[in-house]
Amino acid sequence: MPGLSQVRRLEAVGFRSWPATNTHYDGAWAIRLTAGHPAKRLNSVNPLDPADHSDLERRIERAGERFKAFGRPLIFRQTPLAPPDLERVLDARGWRRFDETIVMTADLAKVPLDGTIDQLPMKDTGRWVDSIITMNNERPDLKPGLSELVGSIQANVGLFYTENNETTPCSAAMCVQDNDLAGIFEVVTHPEFRQQGKGLEIVKASLRWAKNQGAKKAWLQVVAKNVPALNLYRSLGFDEVYRYAYRMEPDLQVTSE
Repeated sequence: MPGLSQVRRLEAVGFRSWPATNTHYDGAWAIRLTAGHPAKRLNSVNPLDPADHSDLERRIERAGERFKAFGRPLIFRQTPLAPPDLERVLDARGWRRFDETIVMTADLAKVPLDGTIDQLPMKDTGRWVDSIITMNNERPDLKPGLSELVGSIQANVGLFYTENNETTPCSAAMCVQDNDLAGIFEVVTHPEFRQQGKGLEIVKASLRWAKNQGAKKAWLQVVAKNVPALNLYRSLGFDEVYRYAYRMEPDLQVTSE
């Protein structure tokens, strides 16, 4: 079990790096909602103190009312900071647990970046967002929300993108440098160019940029069942710090991370 101080720091930098447009606190529960994008990280209840477990039933109902007003399904994001009593209440309600995710870190001084070409981040946010939507086969109407999200990040943001000679997007990633930490987000490779090292190339370019900006440690979140991504990150020296998962009522469905 990681130290809770380390979990708290990574959770805090995660909130800053992937900011919701609305955050309300109910005790130590951060209730994050974003009308412009359906990602679960942007639309979930995030308990931040294992000792904050009073009046759970009523607080779950209050959170549900907020999510209903936003037109979002009520989702809890359960990290090691969530109170065990809350897990028991959700278990008793039959809420399902899904999309277990691993949070990993790496010492940038030890990441093998020799031979990595220096790549400057692109300035055209719209083009980068278009490439993410194309490669993820997402709905075009998500562009305004994702563009707004990227534009609202207060830390140092690097948008990375590669394409082939026919200007088809090959791979993309976002790196957020927040003091000594560098977070990697939205790593994606076009299906036509997978198994060709494009993902490794874009991640290494992002990390090299962050290191040159003064970052000392890199971190990321990866779905536990994504074995190819896990293998890639482990090859770079990333190690697991903690895991989280989402909880929601069994008859509800969501599709976006």
